[in-house]
Amino acid sequence: MQDFTDALYTAAALIVHFDAELRGIVVLSLGVSLTASICAFVIGSPLGMALAIYRLRGRGAFIVVANALLGLPPVVVGLVVYLLLSRSGPLGSLGILFTPTAMVIAQTALGLPIVIALVHRITVDIWATYGDPLLIDGASRLRAMIPIMAIGREGLITAFLAAFGRAIAEVGAIIVVGGNIRGYTRTMTTAIALETSKGELSFALALGIILIILSMTVSALSLIFGRALTSR
Repeated sequence: MQDFTDALYTAAALIVHFDAELRGIVVLSLGVSLTASICAFVIGSPLGMALAIYRLRGRGAFIVVANALLGLPPVVVGLVVYLLLSRSGPLGSLGILFTPTAMVIAQTALGLPIVIALVHRITVDIWATYGDPLLIDGASRLRAMIPIMAIGREGLITAFLAAFGRAIAEVGAIIVVGGNIRGYTRTMTTAIALETSKGELSFALALGIILIILSMTVSALSLIFGRALTSR
């Protein structure tokens, strides 16, 4: 096992030269997490807005469930997706278990409650202020969603970044449904866990540094857009 100084030096060299295996893992991680975040945002944003502006039956229960799912353990999500995609599961015929597609599905499921909850809260605030003017001249609530998106764009971006931050740092679910296959489904978080257990600290540390930089970037962007939203 390497000591910390040697591991840090080697990790820095790997990052500077952007080692081919390191690059592949980072690109896969970003691709899977960005795709999952986009899916969660596209599905969750309309749901969050609808829950805020429509008086739907069972709306309160749905909101409670969405908020409760914010703390759902990733391994539980991974287990559910695994059961759905396994050969004996209802979606087993798709043959996508242990593929990046399965990882996208799992991360989408993790990001979806975050987007729904945040967009709902943002829309409630906007609707309290602009609801009546947006419905003037008989405009429908559905049409009102477009100006709501424009008014709350900073908040929507924050919701997207929050979903991405959840996805990029996740490890439990994607190990279950992805299998951590080298060169195919190995992401930054799963590779860090594996390389650390093997004693390959330099490679794990290089990935950890990159992951920290990405996480800090997402947090900084979320803070910027959050402050822009509250200062309106």
